[in-house]
Amino acid sequence: MAEAVSAGPEQGARGTGTPAAGHSAAGEDERATGNPATDYATALLRTFVRNGVRDLVVSPGSRSQALALVAAELEHSGQVRLHVRIDERVGGFLALGLARETGAPAVVITTSGTATANLHPAVLEAHEAGIPLIVLTADRPHELRGIRSNQTTHQDGLYGVAVRWSQDVDAPRATDEAARRTESGAAEALALAAVRAAVGADTADPGPVHLNVAFREPLSVAAPSSTEPLAGPLPSTAGPAALRRRVIELDDRPRTVVIAGADSGAAAEELARAAGYPLLAEVSSGARFGPNLVVAYRELLREETFGGRVERAVVFGHPTLSREVPALLARPDVEVIVVAPTGTQTYDPGHRSRVLGGVHPPAGVDLRSPEVRGWVGSWVYASRRLIAEAERAADPAARAPDVDKARSYEPADALAFAKAELAAVRAPITRPLLAEAVWRYTWPHDRLVLAASRLIRDADRIVPGKKISVHSNRGLAGIDGTIATATGIAMASQAAAAEAGAPAGVTRVLLGDLALLHDAGALLGAAGEERPHLQLIVGNDGGGTIFDGLEVASTAGTAAFDRVLYTPHEVDIAALARAYGWAYRAARTKGELDQALSAPPAGVSIVEVPLSR
Repeated sequence: MAEAVSAGPEQGARGTGTPAAGHSAAGEDERATGNPATDYATALLRTFVRNGVRDLVVSPGSRSQALALVAAELEHSGQVRLHVRIDERVGGFLALGLARETGAPAVVITTSGTATANLHPAVLEAHEAGIPLIVLTADRPHELRGIRSNQTTHQDGLYGVAVRWSQDVDAPRATDEAARRTESGAAEALALAAVRAAVGADTADPGPVHLNVAFREPLSVAAPSSTEPLAGPLPSTAGPAALRRRVIELDDRPRTVVIAGADSGAAAEELARAAGYPLLAEVSSGARFGPNLVVAYRELLREETFGGRVERAVVFGHPTLSREVPALLARPDVEVIVVAPTGTQTYDPGHRSRVLGGVHPPAGVDLRSPEVRGWVGSWVYASRRLIAEAERAADPAARAPDVDKARSYEPADALAFAKAELAAVRAPITRPLLAEAVWRYTWPHDRLVLAASRLIRDADRIVPGKKISVHSNRGLAGIDGTIATATGIAMASQAAAAEAGAPAGVTRVLLGDLALLHDAGALLGAAGEERPHLQLIVGNDGGGTIFDGLEVASTAGTAAFDRVLYTPHEVDIAALARAYGWAYRAARTKGELDQALSAPPAGVSIVEVPLSR
């Protein structure tokens, strides 16, 4: 529920009181303009910067003009990175991507009316994924609400339970210096409270925050300039004690597996390696590496000699890519421990998990003991065997040539190698081959973004362990906002590399054609903004083939299924790329795909890979 407050009194992280800690500067700035909207916007945005915010996303609008102009001045003075997008839905997901990569909340600014509703998809994803985000919407003052004023709707409380905290702020109206200082102090307290709520500084529950700020006419004057360095530290997220979750040492129960869902991070792999547990890590987990990785976890969980023997599962992150994992966790004979140092929501398909803030491996565990080695080794070797069998059963033309024949002095062997090499280069591209190639060409200094398309599941089934940075919007696993999210990730990661003097990699996005079309507006860049090194690899099978693998495909009539689920299209993606100024190439063979991935052009580009349905 939003709290309606005056622009004058100070507001703390729960609507009253003074923030516990942070950086504000009430009364320090003597460069007042005399315009209440501009002075309030200046105090608000500068305090965001003092408390760790580095990225502002603006969509143009009249009621929000004071905020936008102050943001432009902060960019001009080198205080922030400003990103302008005409589509608010794109702006929301761009801010989400920036926050995903940096861990710091980005502020997204919009005008009133439908603009605010266009942020809702990004707010929901941030809510479910625990991503810090600050939504700053401009509004009409109270006297213009409820009377059908133009571009005016009920914005306070718009995002409901999806935000960690919200405030509805009346329009600033200071007419003298004392009142201006009071309002500036309130704006600073509001900004500090918003940052703390977004990062979960007191709650250990990071997520989106909504500030709905009204402005009266005159809506702006020129924003004051400043060369004073503003950048300050970001408040830290509270530890698991804020959620009353304990950190314990596990007992030495042998038949344990570690499950790593989306956004698990390296902690899942560290536990599996230290305790001698098999690691069942999804491709979007950030933990898909290490000696204990089990790639073919789906198949093994279905086997009684593997999944049937599991006694305990330790879960990190948010598993979403298989049915076998929730089935395991719902079994009454399996103890389920969920490790969640942050976030009030936890993954619990069996409705009986034990939620902890952290775990340590059993003391004195002997990784060389036959029992430990036998348990983890059986999973790892069985997985490797299954993957090898799947590779042998694949299209022979797509297999790597036999290098032993290349070393042979026999003319027949040399000819056989040459033919095999040519066949491999000319091999048509399948979904598994596409997923494997994108994974193979991604390195630790790169970023990989996986859309909520069929291809993420193909990748999850086959790609080997590799310690790389992978992002995917799995909070709600929606198709929307993929390109915008990836753009934010690319901008943030490449800016950080430049600041550190480190090599900046490419951000690759593996997505389907419908995910591309759904977010086509994100292809439009803003004038004056440098485009990141971003490559979209689009598996185009002409529609939503993800539905072909669901039960409905065998029960629905073909015509109805195609009409409302598969949704076929004939969009010319090359023309779409040209319209938005993106480089384009098609890859129809393995050789062409390897060329496209090994040397992506500078800036933004699209690689279209035609796939059969």
